[in-house]
Amino acid sequence: MQQVRTPHVVVVMGVAGTGKTTIGPLLAARLGVPYAEGDDFHPQANITKMSAGHPLTDDDRWPWLDAIGRWAHDRHGLGGVVSSSALKRSYRDRLRAAAPGVVFVHLTGDRALIEDRMSHRQGHFMPTALLDSQFATLQPLEADEAGVSVDVSGDPGEITERAVAALQGLAQPSL
Repeated sequence: MQQVRTPHVVVVMGVAGTGKTTIGPLLAARLGVPYAEGDDFHPQANITKMSAGHPLTDDDRWPWLDAIGRWAHDRHGLGGVVSSSALKRSYRDRLRAAAPGVVFVHLTGDRALIEDRMSHRQGHFMPTALLDSQFATLQPLEADEAGVSVDVSGDPGEITERAVAALQGLAQPSL
């Protein structure tokens, strides 16, 4: 597969279990840019809270989003891919405030498929029990937001190719 270079900083978003951690690195490799795992930006208190089955509050999320935003800002004009649930418009607005050129790849899928995938993954701190709160919180991308929605049915290679094709249709960011 040929690499497609991009100056975009892409935020791979969606509810837990959509494959952000799987698709993010594959997409970064296809785009020829570095990948950052959004979960690595969480403070330990957030991980402990989610591991115990408690959803994060907005106050829990702000420092996490700010850290991702700083990473995205530092990659402006160079490109990069980072994962972040970015479930609410206000979260995406906060990321855009830090890094105005970011674009979003919203991984979407049927709840039953996502729950099935979550139930088979090993060693992740996010329990399946929080999936309902994720869907309840989700505010899909709006028409004025730079980004694309990509269905997560199929294998990771197919999903990645759909994301690459969709991103190629976006305008280039201002540098």
